[in-house]
Amino acid sequence: MGSASPQEPEKDMEGYYNLMQAGSELENTLQQVTVPVSMQEVAGYIEKQVAYLSGGRGEDSSVIITLPECSAFSDIPEEALAKVLSYLTLIPRTRQPGVKFIIILDRRLDTWASIKTALARLAESFPGNLHLVLVLRPTSFFQRTVTDLGFRFSPEDFMLKMPVVMLSSVTDLLRYIDENQLTSEFGGTLDYCHSDWIVLRTAIESFAVMVKDIAQMLQAFGTELAETHLSEECSAIEFLLLSHTEKYRRLKDAIRSVMREGRQLLSNLETSRKEGDSDTCWDMTQDWDTMQRLLAQLTDMEMAFDGFFDKHHLKLQQYLQLLRYEHSFQEMEYSLEKLRAQERKISITGESLSQSVRELDSLEKHALEEMSRAQVLILHGHQLAAGHHYAMALIIQRCNELRHQSDTLTSALNTKRNSLTQAKTLLCCFEEAQRWCDDGAYLLANQQVDKLQSKEGAQAALRDIEKFQEAAPPLLGAGEDVLFLEYESVLTPCLQAHIEKTFQKHSSVQALIHSRQNCLRKLAHKHVRPIQLVAPRPENPPHAKSPLFSPKHDFNSSLKFTFDLPLPGKRTSRKSPNSRKIEVIHDYQTNSSPPYSIDGEDGTDLLTRHVIKELIETERIYVEELLAVLLGYRAEMDNPSLAPLLPINLRNKSDVLFGNLPDIYNFHSSVFLQDLESCLESPEAVGACFLERKDHFHLYECYCQNKPRSDSLWRQFSDCPFFQMCQKKLEHKLALDSYLLKPVQRLTKYQLLLKELLKYSSGCERVSELQGALEAMLDLLKSVNDSMHQIAITGYEGDLSNLGRVLMQGSFSVWISHKKGPTRVKELARFKPMQRHLFLHEHALLFCKRREEHGENADKTPSYSFKHCLKMSAVGITENVKGDVKKFEIWYSGREEVYVIQAPTVEVKIAWLNKIRKILTNQQKHLKEELCPSAAVSEQMQMSPPLLVNKQQRVSVSSEGTESSHSSPDPFSCSTQHQRNRHSWPGTPYSVDICEGLEDWSGANSLSNPSDTEEEDAARLVAGRYRAFIEWYKNGPDNFLIKCGDVIQLQHEENDGHWLVKNLSRRQEGRIPTANLQGILGESLKNHSNRLGDPGNRKARKLSSP
Repeated sequence: MGSASPQEPEKDMEGYYNLMQAGSELENTLQQVTVPVSMQEVAGYIEKQVAYLSGGRGEDSSVIITLPECSAFSDIPEEALAKVLSYLTLIPRTRQPGVKFIIILDRRLDTWASIKTALARLAESFPGNLHLVLVLRPTSFFQRTVTDLGFRFSPEDFMLKMPVVMLSSVTDLLRYIDENQLTSEFGGTLDYCHSDWIVLRTAIESFAVMVKDIAQMLQAFGTELAETHLSEECSAIEFLLLSHTEKYRRLKDAIRSVMREGRQLLSNLETSRKEGDSDTCWDMTQDWDTMQRLLAQLTDMEMAFDGFFDKHHLKLQQYLQLLRYEHSFQEMEYSLEKLRAQERKISITGESLSQSVRELDSLEKHALEEMSRAQVLILHGHQLAAGHHYAMALIIQRCNELRHQSDTLTSALNTKRNSLTQAKTLLCCFEEAQRWCDDGAYLLANQQVDKLQSKEGAQAALRDIEKFQEAAPPLLGAGEDVLFLEYESVLTPCLQAHIEKTFQKHSSVQALIHSRQNCLRKLAHKHVRPIQLVAPRPENPPHAKSPLFSPKHDFNSSLKFTFDLPLPGKRTSRKSPNSRKIEVIHDYQTNSSPPYSIDGEDGTDLLTRHVIKELIETERIYVEELLAVLLGYRAEMDNPSLAPLLPINLRNKSDVLFGNLPDIYNFHSSVFLQDLESCLESPEAVGACFLERKDHFHLYECYCQNKPRSDSLWRQFSDCPFFQMCQKKLEHKLALDSYLLKPVQRLTKYQLLLKELLKYSSGCERVSELQGALEAMLDLLKSVNDSMHQIAITGYEGDLSNLGRVLMQGSFSVWISHKKGPTRVKELARFKPMQRHLFLHEHALLFCKRREEHGENADKTPSYSFKHCLKMSAVGITENVKGDVKKFEIWYSGREEVYVIQAPTVEVKIAWLNKIRKILTNQQKHLKEELCPSAAVSEQMQMSPPLLVNKQQRVSVSSEGTESSHSSPDPFSCSTQHQRNRHSWPGTPYSVDICEGLEDWSGANSLSNPSDTEEEDAARLVAGRYRAFIEWYKNGPDNFLIKCGDVIQLQHEENDGHWLVKNLSRRQEGRIPTANLQGILGESLKNHSNRLGDPGNRKARKLSSP
């Protein structure tokens, strides 16, 4: 803050220079009027009248010093006498340099010896210009005679040093000195009081000392003020002001005290001077002049000091004002800059335009308050400048900066407001254009085909289309380039994309309209025989209705849907709750064919559009119903006015009752509905929407897992007045539990609609995306179902979420075999199987026992008692088990525990094997990436099991009791021989060398023939003809399909583990993985192998892990 610091130039230091000059002049005067020897030093001898100045004057204005009779004169030390004589002579000499002195030595009552001694000491100690010594000799006859004789015979002893005149009497003095210059004791008329003279001299000298001290104090304080270091802290400046003011007041009190004393002394001198004769009061006049001059100079110095202090004090006050103003300026500058930054952060994007407007409103309100404060600060700055502040230029600069920043912020806010208004106007135009395009598509889709076959119907449809086009928004007629130019200032990439998307949609709708117009014009100009639609005989029973179309309406009616609802914005009433019901339609319903058939691409396209229209309409209704539930029930649970109606045990339970329904609503209303609406003109893009958002649909897993808790809570409080009041307010005919079921119903509906779309989009380029979307939704339904079973698990000590997502679950028959010591206990054939419900997680496999409670209060949902847990990091599998194609092995910790699993069907077995194989493959892949990030790992590597196995990875968690035991095997090794058809799927390999196959084991711990459950004699795949045992379908460019019973030809095995297979029944050819092929062939492969009679070709494809 150097520019604001009051370190003044020379012209501003004038007061300080004046103070120093006044002090210097006062010191000079003091030097002139003060003597080196003070009264205090000789006061004792002066009071004894060893010598005194009576004020008398002799010839040539010589000063008379009188030495009266003093019996102890001879006892006075030489040094003391010298000081007394110096003091008495210095007083006149300071006033009148070079003045002469006359000494009257009164020894009338003394002896010649004392006279002689006194003269000798005077000659030795007198410091001044001694003009004459007048000696009054002793008056006694004897002493006078002796004095005369002594002086006559030795005059040279005195005359050579000083002129001495012996006087016989006082009368002789008149010959040398006038009587008015002599005191009364010498017969004169001069009025002299020795005590008064001492008091006067003491007062004068004391006054001079005080004046000198005051002058030094003023100079010192002035220097302190001039050299004061100024801090930039307001508190420090405030302290300086207080301390300086206090010192100034003390100095002013001291000056006033000295001035009072000086005036009193001057008054006394004035009185004495007026009472005496001017000729005899010469010394008194001199003292009066000295006092008068000292008082005048002290007054001048006081005035200089006052002027300097006032100016310095004013500068400090102004400096403090400037500091505070600078602080306020910096705060205001920061605040305005912060507001400017907030303004810049407000975006002009379509997604958050409403939020941006609200933010701008709030910001403008805050900015108005801040700019009002800025105006007050500017006004304060002008007031400081008008008060002749020393930093006027800086303050004016700060005011201008604040005014500029305020104007800049105001301009930026106005510009942002205009931009948001333009963007909002543009978005409104977009919405209007989008609605027009949607209405156009709906108009075309709702034109009834049977009415279009007549000329009148075609003309009426043409008029409807032309009337509709006349109502097109002006935005669509402007063109993209015009919009880009008109809204260039507010265009963002998002808005540009919106413009392009809108015009693309407009172009698509216009193309459809022009195509329809051309067709209608042709129909209007010539009669066309109506198309007769034939409804084939349905294959399914009459009660199996189409999920999309009502069987009582053929194509010639109005193509109404089961979800027959008016378009958004055109709905007039909600009289029938059935019109908005979202039904759960099961798979058996979808096997029926439509009750009519339509030939040609136009018919298929029309059906597709009806399906996508129903999907969008039902999605909108679904979103509205979710919103009604959230606002009408969930939000009201937090309404304080309704708290008395809400049971205490139900308060703060909205998360239990509604689960994550708000998250589901936010996803569908903000994301998924908009995605579906964008697919109205391109139904084949629906598959991409589902695939892109498939991760969001896992919200339903959480919802369904919470559903039992929600149902339980609802059953407790379903009759409470709160829910009845909310239902009445919403005018719902169904209770809340019906609406809480809608997310589950909606989830099942998606796969049905996707099946219909896929049925009518077989020739579409993006059919693979629709197929993928259907599979994703089916997988989701399965995942939800699996998770519902998972939450019924009891007895597991731990957090099931740590095991990962549930991938598969189902009931199986299980045999368990343990390795105990050097031998193996074979339990496979001795005991009947255990019924276990298996849960396959990402990181573990759980064995549970299904329990169902019976009775009136029993829950319909089964529970599962936890029995055993296997970590997937230590699991291996063997795909085929001798004796049953539905069996497979899961073994644990290097075959410490072997579990033979019997699936209900071969398809279930293949599905489980594929999923387990995928888990093990991913584990092996991740381990290779961690251990060998830079090594080129070959596709097939030999695997050697570890000598030591981590104990934690080998422990299985179990509650089976006698059904399972824990053991740790001895270290083992395996041969390096690699077998072609035996691949390993390890849980967690322990070495970089671990790869695909475990070889034959030797010795007591050999695992090559561990039990009768291993089908070592299973058939190996060989080229030839087989009959398919199960159905198999491969989705891809070739769409390779195998149905149960098809005859297939195995051509040859390729290097990547696939077989080239030809379906002779369907005349198709494709590549199938070896593992899938074995499942497809099943018993056919076994029978074929037995006919071959080649034991060497019957090796099981074993999947294992160390």
